[in-house]
Amino acid sequence: MFGELEGTGFEALDPRFAACFVGHARVERLWTGGRWLEGPAWFGAGRYLVWSDIPNNRMMRFDETDGSVSVFRAPSNNSNGNTIDTQGRLVTCEHLTRRVTRTEHDGSITVIADRFEGRRLNSPNDVVVSSDGTVWFTDPSYGIMHDYEGDYGDEEIGGCHVYRVDPLSGAVTKVAGDFVKPNGLAFSPDESTLYIADTGGTHRDGGPRHIRKLTVGKDGTLSHSRVFAECTSGFFDGFRLDRTGRIWTSAADGVHCYDPDGTLIGKIHIPELVSNLTFGGPRRNRLFITATTSLYAVYVTANGLRLG
Repeated sequence: MFGELEGTGFEALDPRFAACFVGHARVERLWTGGRWLEGPAWFGAGRYLVWSDIPNNRMMRFDETDGSVSVFRAPSNNSNGNTIDTQGRLVTCEHLTRRVTRTEHDGSITVIADRFEGRRLNSPNDVVVSSDGTVWFTDPSYGIMHDYEGDYGDEEIGGCHVYRVDPLSGAVTKVAGDFVKPNGLAFSPDESTLYIADTGGTHRDGGPRHIRKLTVGKDGTLSHSRVFAECTSGFFDGFRLDRTGRIWTSAADGVHCYDPDGTLIGKIHIPELVSNLTFGGPRRNRLFITATTSLYAVYVTANGLRLG
């Protein structure tokens, strides 16, 4: 194991991980000064990264062209997860307003979802957009359990679920209702499988700390739910897939990399609790990592599946 920063570096647990990095690659700390960083999203056309600093109620922006960091939006309604839709627009989960929004090209905000069957959502956490424009998001209750990352409030829906939003009608449909605390989510390369993390163990003794994989039907329904991987260090939070179908996921000791067959093949050690990550850079081979207070990055030989 090796690395430029103390406490960082690659750890191969399986020979397959050796193909994912080069020997001289180093983890870089690009910025520090947050309280709980989340939701990195890469904008290829502008070569910049946007991410959330939830307790500080702001979104930050890293410019790859000059390495500068600035405030992208403040206040941000305690934004959490972010992604890019099929038209290059920012889609954001907001704890404070208990909604999912889209930032239009002119900067205006469109509400995608804030209620289900007339009742307010809990605190949308993470979001992805499929190739047909459908928005899929998780809705645990972390943002309403206290005032640190949102506003304390009641669960009007009475559970923590996964939803999708029809891109034409705007209809919100519950697609999974058997999660304790649904969290990060991402599609397989062909979008036939949706992976969803459950971090229910944070507030329930013996609760889940795994990623499940679910089969996506042509009608948008989910079925055949099964556990893909159990976290060996803390909890899985946000994650992304590369073009080969490997899962790169956050964990307490850094980034864990899983082969599509479910084998943990390697780790990238980070000296802070990791919350989320995404692929960026012109070739989508730079892994941007949000940890507790800092933004990290490292080049790998894998290429991200899609922007956001």
